[in-house]
Amino acid sequence: MITILKGKWGETVNENLLQAWSRTKQYWSQFSKMQKTTIIATTMIVLLSLGLISYNFSKTEYSLAYTNLQPSDAAAIKGYLDGAKIPYQLSEDGKSIGVPRSEVASVKLAIESQGLNKNGNVGYGAFSESSTFGTTDQEFNVKYVNAVQGELQQLINSNQAIANSKVLISMPEKEVFLRAGEEQEKATASVVLDVKPGYQLDQAKVDTLYNLVSHSIKGLPVENITISDQNGDLLEYSKGQNKTAGASNLALQQFEINNQFKNDVQKNVQQMLGSIFGKDKVIVSVFSTMNFDQKSSRNQLVTAPNQADQKGLEISTQEIQKSSSSNGGAAGGVAGTGETDVPGYTGTANSGNAESEELQRTVNYEVNRITEEIVSTPYVVKDLTINVGVEPPDPADPNSLSDETMAEVRTILQNVVRAALADNGQTITDEDLAKKVTVVKHAFANTNNAAGTDTNTMLLYGGLGGLALALAAIGAFFLMRKRKKADAVEEEMIVNDAAAARVEFPTIDMETNNENQVRKQLEQLAKKKPEEFVNLLRTWLAEE
Repeated sequence: MITILKGKWGETVNENLLQAWSRTKQYWSQFSKMQKTTIIATTMIVLLSLGLISYNFSKTEYSLAYTNLQPSDAAAIKGYLDGAKIPYQLSEDGKSIGVPRSEVASVKLAIESQGLNKNGNVGYGAFSESSTFGTTDQEFNVKYVNAVQGELQQLINSNQAIANSKVLISMPEKEVFLRAGEEQEKATASVVLDVKPGYQLDQAKVDTLYNLVSHSIKGLPVENITISDQNGDLLEYSKGQNKTAGASNLALQQFEINNQFKNDVQKNVQQMLGSIFGKDKVIVSVFSTMNFDQKSSRNQLVTAPNQADQKGLEISTQEIQKSSSSNGGAAGGVAGTGETDVPGYTGTANSGNAESEELQRTVNYEVNRITEEIVSTPYVVKDLTINVGVEPPDPADPNSLSDETMAEVRTILQNVVRAALADNGQTITDEDLAKKVTVVKHAFANTNNAAGTDTNTMLLYGGLGGLALALAAIGAFFLMRKRKKADAVEEEMIVNDAAAARVEFPTIDMETNNENQVRKQLEQLAKKKPEEFVNLLRTWLAEE
């Protein structure tokens, strides 16, 4: 029979498929219902996972290339992407375009090289794109105004705080003759700014925008410019009140410096005491004031190089010595008796010799001349107060926190205050420091809630752990039960196979030369007794 089947390729294939299907059905019937369900579910999960993984790897990942586009720019970029056959994603509002992540850089370079992203304005590039041949003066003036408006929009949009802007300029008509008593009409400009969320324009930036627009157009004074934001709020020019704006900015800076100093002190004290008592056991509050008066002084000091003798350096010396002598003089009258003499004036005797000497010495000294220009620190801590609350180890017993520990905490805080007030020029005593430091011990208001929360959390974790153990025990029980059933089924199959081996198979005349008759006998056996037919096939395979 086997030889005959192999002689026919189609019949052999059919019989092989039939045998494979029979073995598969027999193997599948060995599993229990729970095992079959598990195998099917596992297969479906694996197939689903493979499908999701293949989908994620095969799908195109998009990344935003442009956001907040103007409609004209979005249309130009979309046309380029369609022509280049580059996939893209367009947002619902039409202001954002995403392209594949691997092509973001190349798309941006290509779009910028072609000048497609113009931020809704053209600028002076409009004159290079089109020829002015055959253009009337009126058309040229309109193009010129649009170009100036576009350039201004590009300048304003370059500000990090501005998302978009709209500029409208009104240029006066040029007159050939100027009428007597009338001035030339000046240009006007209106600007609407779209400020980004989270940004704010201070007065200095607003004044910069006014000057930017005024200097960009000839004959446009600041008074003829109006700037507002997207909410319709007018952004006014300071109109020479720069001092007021500067004072406002200075006050804001001083407030930030004081706030930063206070936060730093509070953070350092909190960190230091938190490491001692615990982060949740300490509350720190700091108040400070500062003096921002900046002082400058100039000192001109003159000191001797030789400090021991307090003498300078000799740089030059001059000595003059004079001497004279005489042998006497002629006789004369009595002194003070002449017509021109002074009465009572003492006379001199000229009867003997006279000698005289004169010594004059001049020394020039050089000293140290020092000029000091001192500028004091821009801010000094004027006053500092620290208040600290400490929770005792036992919140119900305030005495669990000793007085010695409280005194040590006060000493630490007083040292911090003394160091901070060292440069304010005031004499601070220990009594003053004691008034600037306050330490209290008290149970925090959220202690009981925290304890209750911890207890509830522990109970919740305990309940979840018990539930997990119960589920694990139930799973182990069912697993052991499945194994026992599988062993019983396997033993039963072994017994059935042994019984089937001893079964007497029906007689089929294999010696006959009529293949149709043999095929009919096999078909009848497979229809009437499929189990015997399968066992017969197994026997033939075993003999082979």
